[in-house]
Amino acid sequence: MDSYKLFNWGLLFLTFGLMIYLGFLSSRMMKKGDEGGFLVAGRSLGAFVGASTIVATGFSGWGFMGSPGVTYQFGAIEVLGNFFFAPAMMIAVLYFASFLQRKAIDMGSNTIPEYIAQIHGGGTMGRLVQGVAALITILLLLVFLTSQIKAVGLLGASWLGIELTQSALLMVGVIILYTMLGGLAAVAWTDTVMVCGMSVAAVIIMIQIFTSIDLGTWEASLNAIDPELLNPSTGAHYGDSPATVFLVLPYAFLFAAVLPFMAIRFLAFKPDVKLHKAGVYVAIIGALLSLVPIVGLYMRAQMPELADPDNAMPAYLEHFMHPALQGFITLFILFAMKSTANSLLHTVASATSHDLRLALFKDLVHSQRLVLWVNRLAVVALGVVALLMMLYAPPFMLSWLGILGTGTLLASMIGPVFISTFWQGSAWGALVAMLAGFGTSGYMMLFADVGWLVGPLTGCVVSSICYVAVSLVTPRTRLNGSMARI
Repeated sequence: MDSYKLFNWGLLFLTFGLMIYLGFLSSRMMKKGDEGGFLVAGRSLGAFVGASTIVATGFSGWGFMGSPGVTYQFGAIEVLGNFFFAPAMMIAVLYFASFLQRKAIDMGSNTIPEYIAQIHGGGTMGRLVQGVAALITILLLLVFLTSQIKAVGLLGASWLGIELTQSALLMVGVIILYTMLGGLAAVAWTDTVMVCGMSVAAVIIMIQIFTSIDLGTWEASLNAIDPELLNPSTGAHYGDSPATVFLVLPYAFLFAAVLPFMAIRFLAFKPDVKLHKAGVYVAIIGALLSLVPIVGLYMRAQMPELADPDNAMPAYLEHFMHPALQGFITLFILFAMKSTANSLLHTVASATSHDLRLALFKDLVHSQRLVLWVNRLAVVALGVVALLMMLYAPPFMLSWLGILGTGTLLASMIGPVFISTFWQGSAWGALVAMLAGFGTSGYMMLFADVGWLVGPLTGCVVSSICYVAVSLVTPRTRLNGSMARI
């Protein structure tokens, strides 16, 4: 093993120690025996930590590995699409977080499926809605988690000089450990450390790129390879028209506002947090991380014959960074991928140990200490399941698999989570909307050649229509002074 590989191992174990220590510190929130300490960090997140965990989760494995690969293959249209995420997340924090946060606090909701059940009336029908929401969340986020584990495993393997399986096992093992210890608080605090490293990585990468190549030469090289890279006549992977890239803005807004692993952060903010400050932090950090896909254009000009577009970032680091600096940058990119992996793992574990438990066996467990261990064991079990899914999954493009999971989940949840905040539907409306969105988006992503965003957004439209239509013809009752259905 050469000296640089030893250096990389030293960096890795140093940061592993920090992550585990933060997990240990955050575990103190669970000593009061309140399950909310594990599920929503005791509603303790401030503006900077809350913003950091939102951005770190949104800009992660797909942002540092998947998106450069998509840019390498399809060109600058992906760079433009990526830039829409920062303003979309900021809008979600400024104009939606307070609605969701306030209602969740009033009802005592600790997860998004539980919020859906409570806001639609609770009772037996509410338990059914909560169970279905939990099952859809588990299935689709395990798909997304599979892509994140592959991304972190691929990069870790090349960085440390080990096999993919060994790398994935090492990375997932540490994520399981600190997430199990501290729940969402551990996820948020480690995300804050990670996003600082991610921002440093983005700055260093941009400095290297723009000081090493003439812009005119770069443009000429890309045009010689394929004029579509800089001047697309279609929307490439987004759809037939170049204008379809602008669909990323509403998609990214709904991504931040509706998806359970993102929206749970809104429930975890302190009740008196200044959300406008969080919005500013989100905009600044998000805009900086939006620059990363430029690596794909740089690599297409420098190394146009890569067999696998997803290798654009690893090849860039190997060939265009000093080995010592490469070690630091790769560590920060691993941070990025782990920041989403830990969020996904926490969310699917919460859906399993909390939502399914309440839906199926509401009065089975009364001991809060026992409930906490159920939460923690779910983290371990589902982490192992996701690792096995990655090992035995067929070849896939990281970004596509991520959108399959998140886009279909978005289509399932838009009515019960987003529309219900402004117009209260019924439990039957929520149930039908989730199933309709799941079926529509899933079918279009898997079997229809319509672009990566058209399927999920079509699913959102179908789900929203079903939510409103079914709710109008089903009974409703009053819940805490607002309209709710049973």
